[in-house]
Amino acid sequence: MRAERGGRGGRTWWHPPGTVAPADSASPVPPHGFRPGGRGAILGALALTVVAVALVASAWGSVRIPVETIARMVALRLGLPGAGVATWPASWETIIFTIRLPRVVLAGVVGASLALSGATYQGLFRNPLADPYLIGVASGAALGATAATVLRLPPSLYRYGATQWCAFAGALVAVAFVYGLARVGGATPLTTLLLSGVAVSALASAANSFLMYWYGDKLLVVYGWLLGGFTTASWSQVFQIAPWLLLGALVMVPSARLLDALQLGEEGAASLGIDVERLKIILVVVATLVTAAAVSVSGLIGFVGLIVPHIVRLVWGAGHRLLLPASLFAGAIFLILADGLARTILPIGEIPVGVLTALCGAPFFLFLLRRSKKRLF
Repeated sequence: MRAERGGRGGRTWWHPPGTVAPADSASPVPPHGFRPGGRGAILGALALTVVAVALVASAWGSVRIPVETIARMVALRLGLPGAGVATWPASWETIIFTIRLPRVVLAGVVGASLALSGATYQGLFRNPLADPYLIGVASGAALGATAATVLRLPPSLYRYGATQWCAFAGALVAVAFVYGLARVGGATPLTTLLLSGVAVSALASAANSFLMYWYGDKLLVVYGWLLGGFTTASWSQVFQIAPWLLLGALVMVPSARLLDALQLGEEGAASLGIDVERLKIILVVVATLVTAAAVSVSGLIGFVGLIVPHIVRLVWGAGHRLLLPASLFAGAIFLILADGLARTILPIGEIPVGVLTALCGAPFFLFLLRRSKKRLF
């Protein structure tokens, strides 16, 4: 597969090896509707919104801390010029840097991971109803986390995140089974992949239910994890999954033009010189790794990968050059706000954030299902 610059606007032409791109032909990539400068302005505005939302969410709680004070705390901690000196109680720093800010940042990283993976899955499968849990990621992670919780591993392993790593491993094993079952004669038809995902998800869910029934004394712990949330958020969890999000962004975002071309269909994309089978393997594996890392620390938080890419698509169009990075930022914004509401909407206690996203996502899913006869891509 080769790419050359040519034609009006410096667009990239994809063509089979050994052929020469036309000097001036129509681009196979659907237009995204924005000049590069406009796209940069949108992404810059979204990035600033992420920072603003994170500061506001950090101010929410039983102890009210002004947003400007939090901004000065962060600037002072980072050694930025103009931060001044600390004029606030030491307890405020403990609240922000030990409790609230790790939770807000973790929610942002998880939301960004799920939304970026969801946008990639939807483009790859050419299915507006696809999301990161489509091919067994959620059920595999749930089974791994449940097994780690009920099987009483050595206590030292739990200090190093045994539950999270087992959830991560369970998700990868489930996806490996799905992909192995879906392979037909060296190819991986999308229909077979989806059906295999449904079958493996059902099997993993059944095994998970059996473990919850057999080890009833651990039911509340497992059930709390399955509902999803960030009550145990820490900086170590942020550093655990942030590299996976970075990996996903470095692989998925540059694949935007290939995903645009794939909307022509697999045969159409192959005629442009794209190795469709290789593209599917790479994107499925990377998106699954990113999703599994997010699920391993947050539990099951559904519908983020479904809602956010659709909102971005409705506002700014379906071109993946903008859709993928915008979904990343919008996912962080969405889940930070959802978690902030989940922990403050009740006067006592908090709602699991997975429940709140399901309350938002289920009606949205039904809305998309009703419109599924229309062409959304």
